[in-house]
Amino acid sequence: MRWIYNLFIGGMTTAIRLGSSSTPKLKRMLQGRETVFPVVEAFRKSHPSPLLWIHVASLGEYEQAKPVIRTFKSHYPFWAVAVSFFSPSGYDNVIKKKQEFVDFITYLPFDTPQKAKKFVATLSPNVAIFVKYDLWANHIREVGKENIPLYLVAASFRNEQVYFKFYGGFFRNVLRSFDHIFTQNEYSVELLKKIDCEQCSVAGDPRFDNVAAISRQPRYFPEIEVQIKQPVMVLGSVWQEDMDILIPFINAAENIQFIIAPHDIHSPAMDRWRAAIKKTSLKYSEMQDELPNQAWEVLFIDNIGMLSSLYQFAQWAYVGGAFGKGLHNILEPLAFGIPVIFGKLKKVSKFPEAAISESYGCGFPVDSLASLGRTMGKLHEKEAYQKACRAAKKLLEDNQGSAEKIVSEIKKQLEWRKVG
Repeated sequence: MRWIYNLFIGGMTTAIRLGSSSTPKLKRMLQGRETVFPVVEAFRKSHPSPLLWIHVASLGEYEQAKPVIRTFKSHYPFWAVAVSFFSPSGYDNVIKKKQEFVDFITYLPFDTPQKAKKFVATLSPNVAIFVKYDLWANHIREVGKENIPLYLVAASFRNEQVYFKFYGGFFRNVLRSFDHIFTQNEYSVELLKKIDCEQCSVAGDPRFDNVAAISRQPRYFPEIEVQIKQPVMVLGSVWQEDMDILIPFINAAENIQFIIAPHDIHSPAMDRWRAAIKKTSLKYSEMQDELPNQAWEVLFIDNIGMLSSLYQFAQWAYVGGAFGKGLHNILEPLAFGIPVIFGKLKKVSKFPEAAISESYGCGFPVDSLASLGRTMGKLHEKEAYQKACRAAKKLLEDNQGSAEKIVSEIKKQLEWRKVG
C-alpha cells in the first residue's frame, strides 16, 4: 500500500505544479517550499537547543496548537518551538508577525520519502506533535524511525473515515505510530479502540483555551466603538452562501448595526454585498483618523486578524461556512458569552463544537431567511437571550483545560523516556 500512497503523493505534487501557473494559492504553495531545507538548516544552527516540532494544516489548526505551545513552553522554557504548515492560507497569515512562544515557522515539504527523510533529519526535533488530522505518512514514518516521541492532539474521528474501513490498514498503521492520541471526544476514543489503537485518551479541544485567552484580553478598536450606537451583530467568516440569506435580513433589520468580516477579504464579492445592502456602509480601510465620527450601519472588515476580537462589541454573532466548505470558528464568539447562529450542517459529526453548542443552548443552526428571522426574533426576547448567554459562558467554563491535560501527559512520558 505504501507504493500506492507514494504514487498518489507524486501525482498530487505534479498536479500542484501544473496548476500553479493559473492558481495563485498553488503558486505560493510551491514557492514557499523552494527554500525550506537551507532555511531549516540555518535555524537549527542558530537554535541547537531541544526542539518541539508542531505540524498543522492551516490557520484553524494553528489556533488549536497555540494553547499547547504556550503550556509546553511554561514547562520547558529553554526549548525551541518550530511550527510547520501545509497550506499557504495558514502560513501567509502567521508569518506576517512575531508569534509568541514560536521560534521558527516553515512549510512542510511535500510528503515524498526522500523529502520527509531529509526534513526530519535536518529539523532534528526532540518531540513531534501533529494537530487534528493533517497526517503525512512518510514524515510520521521518519519520526518513528528516529525514535522521536510523537503525539496527535485535538483529534476528532468519524466512522466514515478511511481508518475504519476494511481497506484502511495502511492508514491505521499511521495512527498506531503515535505514542499517544489526544482526542476531542469520547466517541473518537471508542473508534480508535475498535481498531486496536489503545494509546489514546480524551483531552478536549484546545481551541477552548485559546478563545478564552483572547476574550480575556481582546484587541481594542476605539475607532469602531465610537460609532456603535445600537446593538451589534457580527457576521464572521462569511461566504456568498451565507450572505444570500443575510443580506435580505440586514436590509429588513431595524435598530441593529452589523460588522461583516468576509472569509476572503480580497474577493470582489465584498463590493457586491455592499452594493446590495440598503444601509449606510463603510469599509474599515476607509476609516480616516481625521474623521473619527464617520457613521455606519454596516461596517465591512477588509483587514486580517481582527475578527476574534470584534466579538467583544456583539450582542449576537453569525459564523459562516456551514453552507459551503465548512463551518468556521464558533467558539470565538461563544467565548465572549453571546449566542452564535450558523448554517445548518450536512455533516454535524465533522464539527462537534456545533452539536455541543446546540446541546448547551447557545448555538442556533438556520437554513433559510425565515429560520434566521425566527431565531433572531427569539433572541430579542430578554429571558431567552440571557439564557443563551449563560449557556455560552457555561460551555466555555466546562471545556477549558485541554492544553494542560495534553502537556502534563506528554511531560510524564518524556520524563519516563528521559527526553530533554
